[in-house]
Amino acid sequence: MSAAIRKGAIMSTTLVTGGTGGLGRPTVEALRSRGHEVDILSRHPGAMRVTGDLDRDSGLEAAVASAATIVHLATNRRRDCHGTENLLRAAANAGVEHVVYVSIVGVEDIPYFYYRDKVRCEAVIEGSGIPFTILRATQFHSFPVELIELQHRLATTRVLDISLQTIAVAEVAERLAELASESPAGRVEDVGGPEILSFAEVAEIWHRAHGAAKTVRTLHLGGRTVRGFRAGHHMTGLPGFGRETFAEFAARAARASNGP
Repeated sequence: MSAAIRKGAIMSTTLVTGGTGGLGRPTVEALRSRGHEVDILSRHPGAMRVTGDLDRDSGLEAAVASAATIVHLATNRRRDCHGTENLLRAAANAGVEHVVYVSIVGVEDIPYFYYRDKVRCEAVIEGSGIPFTILRATQFHSFPVELIELQHRLATTRVLDISLQTIAVAEVAERLAELASESPAGRVEDVGGPEILSFAEVAEIWHRAHGAAKTVRTLHLGGRTVRGFRAGHHMTGLPGFGRETFAEFAARAARASNGP
């Protein structure tokens, strides 16, 4: 069913923040495939974009004026909640009917500074008075790859002795589009990938897919944050929501890097 409904006398839209990012692009595509009229909030003017700046609280009133639903994906590792507060204030004034927010599994149990900000952002949304849906997801398949590829010049890849339950970004995007098409539901069930692998297994799969003969070694580090990951607070358990395995992701990435 189309999400283009009337908000007063104005045909409403779904506004996506962070719509040009790694999660934003497939989410915009999934929303449009479901009939949503989508605007993308951006600091830079462009086709299908509305101009606004979350951090500076600039242009937001105009950006949300025709939005019935906001899918809030934009994030700032230094001032995440500041931008969220600015967005919600404008959304409340405009009568936005539904805010969909993406968060991370285990944010309340792992004392990482970025996760603490996610907890605060969730609380801000829950206390905003605007009907909301919050979806927590495990790390995307690309998350461990970033850490692995930082060591691409080294003969040995060193990874933490933790497990991962990574998920395809497209599957999270599709779930967000589904939630944005439904009534506000508060905190919904977390989503995670279809398997749990050690970080070492993930690194080995990645190297094998790319034909790299590299040794993988595990590191045992202390600290509350690492202990939180080692305890598995960042995972949902099995069976997971996702379908694409990390090996399938790695094979697809290898084919893409090799060209047609």
